[in-house]
Amino acid sequence: MAEFTLELNDDQKQVRDWLHGFAADVIRPAASEWDEREETPWPVIQEAAKVGIYSLDFYAQQFFDPTGLGIPMAMEELFWGDAGIALSIVGTGLAAVGVLANGTEEQIGTWIPQMYGDADDVKVAAFCSSEPDAGSDVASMRTRAVYDQAKDEWVLNGTKTWATNGGIANVHVVVAVVDTELGSKGHASFIVPPDTPGLSQGQKFKKHGIRASHTAEVVLEDVRVPGHCLLGGKEKLDQRLARARERAASGGERVKNAAMATFEASRPAVGAMAVGTARAAYEVALDYAKTRTQFGRPIIDNQGIAFQLADMRTRIDAARLLVWRASWMATTGKPFTSAEGSMSKLYASETAKKVTAQAVQILGGNGFTREYPVERMHRDAAIYTIFEGTSEIQRLVIARTLSGMPIR
Repeated sequence: MAEFTLELNDDQKQVRDWLHGFAADVIRPAASEWDEREETPWPVIQEAAKVGIYSLDFYAQQFFDPTGLGIPMAMEELFWGDAGIALSIVGTGLAAVGVLANGTEEQIGTWIPQMYGDADDVKVAAFCSSEPDAGSDVASMRTRAVYDQAKDEWVLNGTKTWATNGGIANVHVVVAVVDTELGSKGHASFIVPPDTPGLSQGQKFKKHGIRASHTAEVVLEDVRVPGHCLLGGKEKLDQRLARARERAASGGERVKNAAMATFEASRPAVGAMAVGTARAAYEVALDYAKTRTQFGRPIIDNQGIAFQLADMRTRIDAARLLVWRASWMATTGKPFTSAEGSMSKLYASETAKKVTAQAVQILGGNGFTREYPVERMHRDAAIYTIFEGTSEIQRLVIARTLSGMPIR
């Protein structure tokens, strides 16, 4: 078991510097253009694939880093470059994590490579959980999966929303209800292979921030997938459903559903994304405060500015520490007895919103224009307190874990 440390080893530092260089040289120069275009930055994704960043091998190496710091380190550097483009590069990872968390070894080996493609023909994948009437309230999910035993196929019907890469993905991972009486415990995840009839893209959303990342509805109309596309397999699903029914009947401990397993695994990574955006805004504000003069001196000479920057840096470092702790705990198998994963996501996402707002304020009128990147960073930061569990949901998870009470 790796001991917890705040010092990156030489290999991690080398990877960090490599990612930082890519973010500075490739992502940042393209950020404004793709934000304005509101389109998937395929050329940047292809560049990431060519150098090995957008690949199964790279994410596997970071995912299996024994210290747990590989993924958060990578997320911070890429999102320091630009949140929208970075999300286009790493968005496939959520679907991959869904397969890793719930799939068999055969499913992992079969489907994850198809999510990425290769440098000459890049692909993306989508994780489809939220619905128009079921975001935080996963128990209200309406997408159904019905097993056709005669054909060993699952038939999926419903509409998913807020899906990163939804509709343009090569592989979709879809969460659906298989037992309506078990609420959120009656869910399962399915692979929808490329070109499966019945799956189509619905509305593409025009967003406040992360505009280079494709977000859309996914419509499923009598989508038939083979039995082997049920993540984990039917035997495992039947056993899990049986346990859930027994616990429901006895009023015992509840079991986690497939979507929640995916989100728990990814929350510290989202926190790291937020840290990257916050750090980027802070650095712009710091440089601006050192060079911008008013009344004959740099504005950082004023306590009102200097103290804001001190608070910004303190919050960023505190957020990173929470993210690293949660990532290390997850990798080393330590249980989140105090909801440490949710803590990291909550604090880092709130930090990103606050720090980017302070950066805009420090730049004044310039910060409110698109001539300076803090305007875009401030818009991008808003998503961190919303997706993969709102701040309110994170507080609910933390409070329930600490109290042991069914707080509502």
